[in-house]
Amino acid sequence: MAAWGERLAGVRGVLLDISGVLYDGGEGGGAPIAGSVEALARLKRSQLKVRFCTNESQKSRGDLVGMLRRLGFDISEGEVTAPAPATCLILKERGLRPHLLIHDGVRSEFDQIDTSNPNCVVIADAGEGFSYQNMNKAFQVLMELENPVLLSLGKGRYYKETSGLMLDVGPYMKALEYACGIEAEVVGKPSPEFFKSALREMGLEAHQAIMIGDDIMGDVSGAQRCGMRALQVRTGKFRSGDTSGQQGPGPGKDSRRPPGPRRGSQPSCVCCDVQPSAVR
Repeated sequence: MAAWGERLAGVRGVLLDISGVLYDGGEGGGAPIAGSVEALARLKRSQLKVRFCTNESQKSRGDLVGMLRRLGFDISEGEVTAPAPATCLILKERGLRPHLLIHDGVRSEFDQIDTSNPNCVVIADAGEGFSYQNMNKAFQVLMELENPVLLSLGKGRYYKETSGLMLDVGPYMKALEYACGIEAEVVGKPSPEFFKSALREMGLEAHQAIMIGDDIMGDVSGAQRCGMRALQVRTGKFRSGDTSGQQGPGPGKDSRRPPGPRRGSQPSCVCCDVQPSAVR
């Protein structure tokens, strides 16, 4: 394995995922991952540029930053690239009026958006809001449109909270795609434009940045497709099968365990534990 100095040669900035890298969400706001507060502090003291790139869609950006600061993290709202504000820009630019299938915690991000007479659907991680009634209403709105538009805030399969793994927006997005015969537009990781917007804020080219996340598909593969280097931490949703190329459980294996990516479908990556001493 190449030395860390070689792997990080030319890196001038770090993009950090939040959930599963800095903290695990849950009751009372969740808990920091061991060593993450100190590791971020070391990064902030280094000469590297730091930005946070998240698919968080249950909290507004302001609420997310407030919660992280209470947990001890040095972070400001202006340092965070999140899908809800990016989606609002797209809606305004394209004159779209959304039917919102989202969590109440992020609804304030859309306060200035016209939602009358919807001509599109915006779906996010709605949590308990993913009822049959709400999913069916989104389906009906899309089916009534001549040119249906479905915007999804990320397309993650699942994420980790302190209580265990939780379904993310991706499975519900796929259900609407299948039912309506359409393809969603993803605003968030692994969308190339989402990564590029974060890089623009940092003033860096892709080859000058590294993405650190817990998601082999959204964080690692998405970043590498944009020309960045990527590192997967062994926290959050990380599973040992993420880098093994396994295709899921076979006879005698635990079928409850989420399968890893198909063989050959993901670029290689480096995995590491979060340790503050690793950051210089």
